[in-house]
Amino acid sequence: MNFREQLTVYKEMALLEPREIKIQETVNRSKETFFQAEREGRLSYHEFLWAQLGVIQKRWWLLQFLLLAAMWAVLAEGYEEQFAQRGMGVMASLFVILIIPEFWKNRASQSMEIEAACYYSLRQVYAARMLLFGVTDLLMVAIFCQAASAGLHVKLQELVVQFLLPLSVTACICFWALCSKRCLGEAAAIALCVMWSAVWLCIVLNENVYGKVAFPVWLGLLGLAFACMAALVYRTLKYCNEYVETSFDRMEVG
Repeated sequence: MNFREQLTVYKEMALLEPREIKIQETVNRSKETFFQAEREGRLSYHEFLWAQLGVIQKRWWLLQFLLLAAMWAVLAEGYEEQFAQRGMGVMASLFVILIIPEFWKNRASQSMEIEAACYYSLRQVYAARMLLFGVTDLLMVAIFCQAASAGLHVKLQELVVQFLLPLSVTACICFWALCSKRCLGEAAAIALCVMWSAVWLCIVLNENVYGKVAFPVWLGLLGLAFACMAALVYRTLKYCNEYVETSFDRMEVG
């Protein structure tokens, strides 16, 4: 018997008939092991928030804090009260502009496709980032308004009209310009915010216009700005997955 015949006989002897039951058991155990590893290795959403907080550069929050401190110093020095308080609208626009480089850095660096491939969806990444920026900025603004009202005796009405309203409108402009499929870019968003700041300053410094608008009207405009911002945030979270496709289209065109 030559070598080939021996090899053929050996193959016939070693031939194993597959057993469907055992195969199915192996598949089921593999699935259980995989899902168990996924559950143990996956971060909780609380841990995910802390991870997102870790990658955010804190210098922009520091600059926002310094901006509020500078605004406090101007109000405390007792300069022309009318111009000092009404200049808060410019500071409010700058306050929002300072978060643009950090908040939308994933679009500027074309890293959305990487975020879309992680454990958490791109929608969850955006939601976590919005939550962190929203809570931090809201805390800083609340402390500033409370301190300015109690320590500098600035009327709450003035803070609402001169600071919160232009801040909210600036945030709406940023979300509209940057959180859409046709992203206008950071430079365009900043330019629009600066233009809005100039328009707002002209409005509040013109007594013929500013003096004729009652506080309930300003309050209604603030509520409208909040509603628009909520709608833009909802649109951002709903359509953020389409931003990746837009990013790829631009890369192909480029």
